[in-house]
Amino acid sequence: MLHEVKFASFNKRDEVTGWIYVPACEPAGIVQLVHGFGEHSRRYFHMIVALMDAGFIVAANDHVGHGATAIANDTWGDWGDAGPHTMMEDEKSFHDIVVEKYPGLPYFMFGHSMGSMIARDFSAKYGELLDGAIYCGTLGIFKSKGEVRAKLDKAIEAGGAHESDPAFVGELLGWMFERCPEGATLGNEWICHDPWVQKDHAEDPFDAFSHPTHNISLRDFIDMMICIEGKEWAEKVPTGLPILLIAGDQDPCGLYGEGVYQCANWLADTGHDVITQLWSGYRHEIHNYDDIKFDVEETIVDWLLLHA
Repeated sequence: MLHEVKFASFNKRDEVTGWIYVPACEPAGIVQLVHGFGEHSRRYFHMIVALMDAGFIVAANDHVGHGATAIANDTWGDWGDAGPHTMMEDEKSFHDIVVEKYPGLPYFMFGHSMGSMIARDFSAKYGELLDGAIYCGTLGIFKSKGEVRAKLDKAIEAGGAHESDPAFVGELLGWMFERCPEGATLGNEWICHDPWVQKDHAEDPFDAFSHPTHNISLRDFIDMMICIEGKEWAEKVPTGLPILLIAGDQDPCGLYGEGVYQCANWLADTGHDVITQLWSGYRHEIHNYDDIKFDVEETIVDWLLLHA
C-alpha cells in the first residue's frame, strides 16, 4: 500500500509532499527516511523495498526546495526564510502524520548526508519519539564552512538572500573532489566511484543538485552543520536512544572516516549506545554501490530488528 500525503511546511509557504510505503504484512516498525542535499527520497527506492521486505513501513518526503515538493511549489533551491531547523520541523510534522495512521509501532529515523544532519537535529529535540536513529554519510566538523558563511552573511545583508552565487557552493564543497582521480566533470563524482550512479544522479529530473541553491538556503545548510557539532549537541540527545553510524571511509563529507568517528566519540563521551561501521574504499553513497548495497541494507535491517 502507498499513501501520498501533503502537509504545510514550517516555512509557512510551501506544501511538502511525502509518501508512506506499507508492506503487505504485519509491520515490524516504521522507518522515517530523510534524504540529502540536492536529491529526493525516491533515490532510496532500493533501500525502501529492502526495508519493506523486512516488514517495515517506510515514510519519506521530499524536502522544501527539493524533488516533488520543489516542483509543486516552484521553489527549486529555495528553502524559505524560516531558518536552519525548517526541514527538521517538517520531519516532525511528517512523523506526527505517520504515527496517527500507524500508532503503537517502534519508530526509527534513517538520515543520509544532509538527512543525517536533520536526523541528528531531530534526535536532539525529539529523540524521545524514536526507538533508534541511523546516521548515514554523516559529518564531524565540516571544513571551510566558517569562511563561506561570513561571505554569505554579506551577500544576504546586501539584499541577495534569494539570489544564487555558484562560487559560494564551489568554495564550500569544491575540496570534496580532491580524492576523485576522474575529476569533477559532472560535479558529483565524490558521491560514488560508479559512473552509472553519477550519471543517474546528474540526469535525474527530480534532483535539485543541478539547480542553484539560494544564498539564504546555503547559509541555513551551514547552520544545520553548526547546530549538530560537539558534545554540546550530543548531550541533548537522549542517552537511551540507540544510534548506528554508517559510511564509506573515502567519503569526503565525513572527512574520510575522521568526521564519522568524531561524531561517534561525541556520542560515546556523553553516554550513548553507538555503533559505527565504515566500508573501506567507498565514497558517500554506500547504499547505491551495486557490490555493497545489499550488505549495507542487511546491516541496517539487522540493527533495526535488534531494537524493534
